[in-house]
Amino acid sequence: MLAFFLVPLVIMLVYSFRAGTFIPEYSVFTLDNVRDFLSETNKLRLLWRSTVTSFIVGAAAVVFAYPVAYYLAFRAGRRAISLMLLLILPAMTSYLLRVMAWKIILGPEGALSSLFQTLGFGESTLPGLLYNRQAVIVTLVYVWIPFVALPIYASLSRLDKGLLEAAGDLGCPAWEAFLRVTLPLSAPGVIVGFFFVFIPTLGEWVTPVLVGGTGGIMYGNIIQDEFVNAFNWPAGSVMSIAMLLEMAVFIGVALVLYSVWRRRSLHGGGA
Repeated sequence: MLAFFLVPLVIMLVYSFRAGTFIPEYSVFTLDNVRDFLSETNKLRLLWRSTVTSFIVGAAAVVFAYPVAYYLAFRAGRRAISLMLLLILPAMTSYLLRVMAWKIILGPEGALSSLFQTLGFGESTLPGLLYNRQAVIVTLVYVWIPFVALPIYASLSRLDKGLLEAAGDLGCPAWEAFLRVTLPLSAPGVIVGFFFVFIPTLGEWVTPVLVGGTGGIMYGNIIQDEFVNAFNWPAGSVMSIAMLLEMAVFIGVALVLYSVWRRRSLHGGGA
């Protein structure tokens, strides 16, 4: 199964250092594709902008998903399974259908526009809800919340409730027990959930096309354009490799920071 991931990666890597466009010349090794990419500040700027967008989406999804997962793990009781099914039920429908639903909601005749008009906003002062970066962020957060809640719920459900009871017996307030016990022990689920969103949204191109327009364009749209419209596979491969390298760096940094934080938390708890 590993070959299904490695073979396409190797092909992209080979394409990155070959001349030509749609059918690269395999006998010609060149660094021109890399130099061209590094010299195009617009692409680098868009990569960074898309990274920030993906970070915002991942962080927002965690913020909204954590209370849901917490309720399912500690408050739902026998209803946990039923509520879990309701949570993941939207994810079983078509991805495009969910995005198009938000396109209608954010549209000029949608529910939010009607709400703003009810609150007294005229058509001239009505905020633009569609075809911008904010529309992309809102739609992606909605789409990915169920997938973030699941790993967080898995971490919380495995948490030893006796630790929380012990913290309460020692006079620890509920908020402090959450910060010192619950949050550190559920951090693996939070990290998994965050990167479960961050990684795919960084290469997202469908949602920006449907609800983002020119104002919400992302890095994945440029990659798709190089492969599908320009037929410049070497350029698209270089851009894809750059995105994968950035993902690897972010994951590595996150794991290092988590390890340091984990050690300090355990050391502080032991003190």
